[in-house]
Amino acid sequence: MIVDAHVHLWDPEVLDYPWLPDALRFAHTAFEGRAVVVEADARGDELGWLESLDGVEAIVAHAPLEEPCDLAALAERPLVRGVRRLLQGTDVFDAVRENVRALAEHDLPFDACITADQMHKLIALVGACEETTFVLDHCGKPHALDPWRAQLTELATHENVVCKLSGLTTEVADPRPYLEHALDVFGPDRCLFGSDWPVASLTTTYEQWLEVVSGLLGKGERQRVLAGTAERVYRLSAVTNQEER
Repeated sequence: MIVDAHVHLWDPEVLDYPWLPDALRFAHTAFEGRAVVVEADARGDELGWLESLDGVEAIVAHAPLEEPCDLAALAERPLVRGVRRLLQGTDVFDAVRENVRALAEHDLPFDACITADQMHKLIALVGACEETTFVLDHCGKPHALDPWRAQLTELATHENVVCKLSGLTTEVADPRPYLEHALDVFGPDRCLFGSDWPVASLTTTYEQWLEVVSGLLGKGERQRVLAGTAERVYRLSAVTNQEER
C-alpha cells in the first residue's frame, strides 16, 4: 500500500491561509489512502484542527524553530511524526539551528522546504545537525538542472538526509530528469513519494504524478520509495504488499 508522504488538508472556512490562491480555496479535509499530512501554514491552531480529523495517521507539524520551542510537548502528541519550519523565502537558517539539532532528542525528523538557491544554506545546516534526520521537500524546488544537480549530489553525501519526490510539476516542465537524478544520488532507501496534494492539482492529476514516479522505479524499488522510506522516517506501521516487492 502506498504512503503519500506529503499531503495538505485545509478548510478556509475554519482557518486562514494567507498564501492560498483562489484556485485552491476549497475545503480539503480528507484523503483516501495512507498519508503524512503536512501543516499548510495557516493562522490559528492548525495542528489541533488536523488532530481532530478522522483518518489522519501522521502529521508534520509547524514549529517556529527560530524561537524557544517546547519540542518535548510537541513530541508527546501521538500524531506528530515530524516538524517543519518553512525555510523558503527566509534567512533563518542560523536561528533555527539549535532547535533543529534538538529534534534528534525527540526522534522527530525535520522537513526542509527550500528553494534551490538556498541549497548551500541547507547543506551547512545539515552538517551542523548530524544527528537529526532531514527530509528535503520537493527535491529542493529546482527551476533548472544546473547548478541544482551538483548541489543535490553534495547534499546526498550526508546520510541523515532523505529526499521527497514531490512538488515538481509546479516548478519544472519535465520532472523526470530531476527525479532520475534524485533517485541516482539518494537511492531508493532514501527517497519517498509525495504528491503535494492538492497544490499539485494546479498542474497535474494525482494519477499522472504517481505514474511519473512509479515509471522510474524498478520492481524491487517500488515498495521502498512508495511506502518503506516514509514508514521508517515517520515511524508508521508497515503494511506490506508482496506484489510491490
